[in-house]
Amino acid sequence: MTTNGSVEHANRRLIIPFDRDLADFVEQYEQVVPTADLAAFAALTSWQEHLDLAERTAPYGFMRYYGVDLTAVFATASAPWTGRQYLMGNHTIAERMFRHDPAVMLHAPLRTLLYVDPAGTTNLAVDQPSLLFGSYGSTEIEAVGRHLDSLLAGLVVTLGGDAPTELRHDS
Repeated sequence: MTTNGSVEHANRRLIIPFDRDLADFVEQYEQVVPTADLAAFAALTSWQEHLDLAERTAPYGFMRYYGVDLTAVFATASAPWTGRQYLMGNHTIAERMFRHDPAVMLHAPLRTLLYVDPAGTTNLAVDQPSLLFGSYGSTEIEAVGRHLDSLLAGLVVTLGGDAPTELRHDS
């Protein structure tokens, strides 16, 4: 468990290109990563019910907890970017880390960004989960981070992209 002090840790931002326009990519992402129905989860009476609902709700392992249209937010600014930002995760997976160290919630859910770069390419940007969670000094938390790498790789492939080699772990 993290205690007083500071922790420096490695990070890797993955920028994954997709061959489609942003609107189509956002639509597909939002279908594959559905909105977490927080009211439905709050109404449950057991953790097993949470696990079951998460399994049904998030077939690729992830749900959206928050999203913002950055294009609209910065419409009157001079920034040339178009994109959407999300918090994507799965609280039933995060719990497997939270029980060891509540500070993991600094990185769960994961921040994701869908945006168009200056060359016109649509990209998904996300920090690599195993590096974020590997910094907590716990083999249990690190194992969940590696599992999230695997889920993220599967999500990228489902969305039609090439999973970065950094997300593959030979066990």
